[in-house]
Amino acid sequence: MTATLMDGKTVAARVRADVATRVAELAEQSAVRPGLATILVGDDPASHVYVASKRKACVASGMTDHHRHLPAETTQHDLEATIDEAADDPAVSGILVQLPLPPHLDSDAAIARIPAGKDVDGLTTVSAGLLSRGQIGLRPCTPAGVVELLDTYSIPLAGAHVVIVGRSALVGRPLGQLLLARDATVTICHSKTQRLAEHTRQADILIAAAGVRGLIGAEHVRPGATVIDVGIHRTPEGLCGDVDFDQVHRVAGHLTPVPGGVGPMTIAMLLSNTVTAAHATVSR
Repeated sequence: MTATLMDGKTVAARVRADVATRVAELAEQSAVRPGLATILVGDDPASHVYVASKRKACVASGMTDHHRHLPAETTQHDLEATIDEAADDPAVSGILVQLPLPPHLDSDAAIARIPAGKDVDGLTTVSAGLLSRGQIGLRPCTPAGVVELLDTYSIPLAGAHVVIVGRSALVGRPLGQLLLARDATVTICHSKTQRLAEHTRQADILIAAAGVRGLIGAEHVRPGATVIDVGIHRTPEGLCGDVDFDQVHRVAGHLTPVPGGVGPMTIAMLLSNTVTAAHATVSR
């Protein structure tokens, strides 16, 4: 058996095209053009690359770019004032604070300043509460991208047993909530889970989001299962994920590659969230 590779680049391109259409329609119907405020503190090279990619995608979809770059020595007060300014700006539909912040800053307190209606990363406590209650709100981008991939490849969710390896507030926990809302049966494993393979081999859908390179091997996968690799690690040989690709692609039914699987979906869903936030503003 050789797994069908789930092409995140192609799916993300389709989502971006849909976003561009929605942006154009909104601008024509209401004269409102969605705007994304990215807030970057300091000069971390990786963060610069990520923010540049988000800004480029934003402009390419027809949105306006409201970037704020603050020096590394920025105080908590000045960071929160910048977030408050973006929150009060009617031209800004969505706010994204690039993480991680410099260690002297309180990221939780900063994120809490973002209004739920502009929380396009879906990271605030209010957004998490709306997700938990099954109420309308903006969903975290990577989990939403995983669900979009599963839907695109017609992977059944209702009644499926999904095992998520990783319980982070960014991916594991919100992804579990999204899948529960789609009537999946969800098991979440983590660093204290004993006999991990006994759990993962029960999965119809196995999602690796632990941040541990090569954690999931062939022995963890039930033959024919769908395997989603959320992990990303830089090595001298290139990028790899939490899944040992060479082993697992011979066992799984469907598998996301790294790179080119989940990664492209994150920015695509960020753009989707931003135009959704703009539509909500017009509707009010």
